[in-house]
Formats: sequence, structure tokens, C-alpha cells
Amino acid sequence: MAEIDTGTTGSTGFDGPAPASRADLVARVLTEVCSPAVIVLLLPIAVAWQATHAPGAALGWGVFVALTSSVLPMAGIIAGSRAGWWDGHHVRDREGRLIPFVLLISLSSLGLGVLVLAGAPRLVVALDVAMLAALLVIGLITVWWKVSVHTAVAAGAVAMLAVVYSAWWLLLWGLAAAVGWSRVRLGDHSPAQVVVGAVVGVLAGSAGYLLVA
Repeated sequence: MAEIDTGTTGSTGFDGPAPASRADLVARVLTEVCSPAVIVLLLPIAVAWQATHAPGAALGWGVFVALTSSVLPMAGIIAGSRAGWWDGHHVRDREGRLIPFVLLISLSSLGLGVLVLAGAPRLVVALDVAMLAALLVIGLITVWWKVSVHTAVAAGAVAMLAVVYSAWWLLLWGLAAAVGWSRVRLGDHSPAQVVVGAVVGVLAGSAGYLLVA
């Protein structure tokens, strides 16, 4: 959810911070390209395809989940950031994460209710329950500790793809680890926070998924 630090600072012969290193730039790209909003935009469509094998249905169900779990919450978070309510679209300050989490949980819960009432495929409902379960656990932890949402979503998504498609998708945990590195590199999380985030994403997400599927 956040604006990123400029990275490495130091003397450059001019006033102000030193230019970001190549590692900092790579970390920024990983943080943005593999952000929770991006992953949750694409994952529901992939799961909906496996559930339906019909382009129209997969797109319809997948886009709906992406809308309620990614697009609409991020629109609210970005609007709040621009209004100065928190410090950016990644909401780096733990104390500022309460309202964004309430927004995420509320919209995701509303979306889940619509999926159930509309008779969505079981896999799609299971995915939404898994994401909501992970979000609830992360939200509770965030009350006192700034666990990484990036690694929770990345690791949870890899686990979900492995269950829905093939165990070969577990190889993407290397990418999830790189995302965790990026969060530490940019100074947004400690190593412990990214590891715990990944574990919570997998365990809470798996529990939610198994509850339905």
C-alpha cells in the first residue's frame, strides 16, 4: 500500500539524498509490479478459468473478485493518500493502516456475499474466502506489529496456484522471496515481518480455502 523511500542516502557533493542504487531500483520495481493490488487483480481470473474453462465466465467471475478485492479498495486507499489521510498507497505507517484494512475487509466481505448468492463456482468462492481469511489475520497482527502484506499475498497466491493448477507453481516462491527482499531493502519491513507475512498468507489462506473447497 505506499510511497517508497528514495533508498540509499549519502553525500553526493550536493545537498539532498544520493541517487538510488541499482538494487534500490530493482526493489522498487518488485514492490510495485508484485504488489498485493496487482496480484489480486490477476489471481482471481486464473482461478476462475480453472473453475469454468469458459472465457466469458472466467472473465466475469474473476473480474468481479478483482473489483471488490483489489480495484475498489485500492481506489479508496489512493484517494485517502491524496487527501493526506495516510502516507501513500502502501500505507507504510502501521498506525495508518486501520481504515484501509476496514475498507479492504468490508468490500471483500460484500463481494463474497454476492458470489455466494449468485452461485459462483466453488473454487472462486474458496479463493475469496482464503483471501479474506488471510486479510483478517494480517489485520489483527497489524494492530501491534507491521507484518508484510506484500509477502502474505505473494506467498498465498503461489500456494493457491499450486493447489488449483500444479505443484510446479511452487517454484514461484522464489519470486515471493524476492518480493520480501524488496520490502526489507526499501526499509518498509524487517526480515521477520516479511517471513511472518508469508507464513500467515499461506496458512490463513489455506485454512480459508479448505473450509470451502
